[in-house]
Amino acid sequence: MPMVRHIILWKLKDSLTDAEKRSVKAAAKEQLEALYGKVPSLRAVTVHIDPLPTSNCDMMLETLFDSADGLKEYAVHPAHVAAADAYVRPYTKERTCMDFTV
Repeated sequence: MPMVRHIILWKLKDSLTDAEKRSVKAAAKEQLEALYGKVPSLRAVTVHIDPLPTSNCDMMLETLFDSADGLKEYAVHPAHVAAADAYVRPYTKERTCMDFTV
């Protein structure tokens, strides 16, 4: 059965200083990567927070699930919702997502 990869790219709000952006990215990485083992359907998670200057986003979430149903479970899992609501959503101005089978 094919697995599902879930990728999100975020741009942070322009009103954040460089120091605030570094802090936000570090906290988001810590909290989102800590979901591994808490969300049963989550097989792998990496948050990339050091883009090259050629990038047009500030951070990226890369996750892997057994199935599309697993991704749906993750989306509403209380630990994921809490982390996203506290450490990501308040600081982002733009979100781009791509889900695909691997």
